[in-house]
Amino acid sequence: MAHKIYITDDQKRVPFTPAHRALIRRAVTKTLSEERFSTDAEVSVTLVDNEAIRALNREYRKIDRETDVLSFPIFDEDFDDGERAILGDIVLSLEKAASQAEEYGHSFERELAFLVVHSVLHLLGYDHEEGKAAESEMFQKQTAILLSLGLPRERAE
Repeated sequence: MAHKIYITDDQKRVPFTPAHRALIRRAVTKTLSEERFSTDAEVSVTLVDNEAIRALNREYRKIDRETDVLSFPIFDEDFDDGERAILGDIVLSLEKAASQAEEYGHSFERELAFLVVHSVLHLLGYDHEEGKAAESEMFQKQTAILLSLGLPRERAE
């Protein structure tokens, strides 16, 4: 697959390295592969700070607080098969990811990959807010994908 993964670092609070960029690409690609998404896909990932994600959360979800990641799916399953499938946009707070990694007792890299995998699953139509069965299915998929990336939970959450 020739997926297009656009990554933009629009924050200055958390160092963002080439290794982090590569991890985001691996997490997106692995999620699409595990979900047997057989079409070339396009995903945009924008990295922001807590202030910026709070503003987006307030605007789009009417929730006035920072969050870790927002997914903006735009994928239409009726796209023309010869085209690249535009899945949507991910906005991720690196600042929140860093604080959650510390809170949960695992690496920043594990948290970053978790948030990307979680968001790509949302772009593909999964929604953990649709009830316990949907939540369980999505969380099982996330765990399996993170294990396949070599990023297991480092302690029980």
